[in-house]
Amino acid sequence: MPSFDIVSEIDKPELTNGLHQANKELSTRFDFKGSDARIEQTASTLTVFADNDFQVRQAVDVLCQKLAKRGLDLSCLHYHEIEEVGGGKARQIIDLKEGIDSDLGRKLVKQIKDKKLKVQTAIQGEQLRVTGKKRDDLQQVIAFLRDPETEVGIPLQFNNFRD
Repeated sequence: MPSFDIVSEIDKPELTNGLHQANKELSTRFDFKGSDARIEQTASTLTVFADNDFQVRQAVDVLCQKLAKRGLDLSCLHYHEIEEVGGGKARQIIDLKEGIDSDLGRKLVKQIKDKKLKVQTAIQGEQLRVTGKKRDDLQQVIAFLRDPETEVGIPLQFNNFRD
């Protein structure tokens, strides 16, 4: 029986490469000369450091441009407020959203069932498994979820397609 998985993942190597490109541009740009503007990455967050709010916003713009050029969907980024740190510095924390949480999973299962397609959808941790008798039914589910009118809120990938 054909099946595939619906996941929400970030391409880590592309994220790291975009981050390095953004840091390189920040170190060479004239308006950041003499400032300590940089972007640091931890497991699930990015932290943007700069001298003031304006420079933080500019650094985030540079980061978004670099990530978009590398094909990463910017809807996986969740921005926090810009906060003042000691010494006249500012920072902004950006969370990386990965995985499909249970509420969104249930919402997607309900939307797929409402389309009356002949498929079964099961929540498996942070991904959804869609199973059907025909490949065409599975392709209709993919087309439905890729449709811009279907509001999901996170980037979705379709992998592990089995025939």
